[in-house]
Amino acid sequence: MPNAKVLSEKQAIVAQWTEKLQNATAGVIVDYEGITVEEDTALRKECRENAIDYSVVKNTLLRLAFNNVGLTELDGLLNGATSLALCDSDVVAPARVMSDFAKKLNEKFTIKGGFMEGKPISLDVIQELSAIPALPVLRAQVLGTMLAPITGLAVVLKQIAEKQGEGAAEAAAPAAE
Repeated sequence: MPNAKVLSEKQAIVAQWTEKLQNATAGVIVDYEGITVEEDTALRKECRENAIDYSVVKNTLLRLAFNNVGLTELDGLLNGATSLALCDSDVVAPARVMSDFAKKLNEKFTIKGGFMEGKPISLDVIQELSAIPALPVLRAQVLGTMLAPITGLAVVLKQIAEKQGEGAAEAAAPAAE
C-alpha cells in the first residue's frame, strides 16, 4: 500500500492530466519506444513550434485521467512506452507533427490512436488530419484564392491602359506630321 504522500502526489498528477485533457481540442497517443535522444529533442522542438504539449506519461495515471474525462475507449491503447501530444488551439497540429515523425522514424515511433474534441478518433482520421496543411498555410491559401480575381482584374486593366497608351501615341504621331 503506497504511503499517503505518494498517493497524494499521484492524485495531483491525475488531476493535472484531467485538466489538460479537458482543455485540449485534440490529442495523439504515441508509442515512442526506441527513439534516440537526438530524435526526441527534434520532436520536442517541433512540438514547441506548433504549440503542442508533448509528454511521456505513465499508463496507469493517464488511464485514470482518461476515465475522468470520459475517454474510456482509449484505455486499450495504454500499454508499452506511451507519450501524449496535446494541443488546445489547433486540432490538426498534433496529428500532423506526430504523423511526420512516425514517417521519419518508421518502426521506432508509432501512433496508437487519439481524440478530438472529447471523442476518440481512429488512425485513419489521424492520417487524414495529418494531410491538412498548417493553419498559417491554410490562411495564405484562402487569401491567395480571394486575391486571385482582383489580381486578374488589375492585370487586364493594366494591359488595356498600355494598349490605349500605345494607340494614343500612334494617333498623336501622324497628327504632328
